[in-house]
Amino acid sequence: MPSSGDGTTSGTYFLGTRDLHTQPLYTLEALTYHEGVPGHHLQTALAMELDIPAFRRTLSHSAFTEGWGLYSERLGKDMGFYQDPYSDFGRLTYETWRACRLVVDTGLHAFGWSRQKAIDFMVDNTALARDEVTAEIDRYITWPAQALSYKIGEIKIRELRKKAEKALGGKFDLRAFHDTIIGNGSLPIAILEEIVNDWIQGQKKQ
Repeated sequence: MPSSGDGTTSGTYFLGTRDLHTQPLYTLEALTYHEGVPGHHLQTALAMELDIPAFRRTLSHSAFTEGWGLYSERLGKDMGFYQDPYSDFGRLTYETWRACRLVVDTGLHAFGWSRQKAIDFMVDNTALARDEVTAEIDRYITWPAQALSYKIGEIKIRELRKKAEKALGGKFDLRAFHDTIIGNGSLPIAILEEIVNDWIQGQKKQ
């Protein structure tokens, strides 16, 4: 849950405790990077500090927001975290889950899959518990393409980073790149790409 933005209420990271005995601890580190820092909590807190129209401070474009969250999970690996092999295994099970739901979402909404077929596919191909899979499938059914947005956003952010690294070489500054990605609030992916391209050109001139 984000903060109020006026300094009176802090952001809070809640852990779901429904069917707690089915929740593995090895995914907790990846989930924390996604939801906390450097993920959604950092991203939304920075957006609330921007000098932009009020509605844009809390606006969320799914591909941008969830793309950054997914990118943040792997960023933890880049930063040297996931010291426990089980935690890195948890991160990889999340990668598998995000890949599988690309199949499930398009199966449900483009190829006429039944709810049960989608559940069975996820149970057979991910490390999620059946109860968690069922809840996820019901979410995908009611929210077409939202599950796709995670990978769409992450792939684009990683693509833009690779492009900037190649274009700038030794002048590439990862911190400045991240400031550019999340320093303008939530954006449609096409606009984000324009902003990063402009940033790359500006860095070349320095």
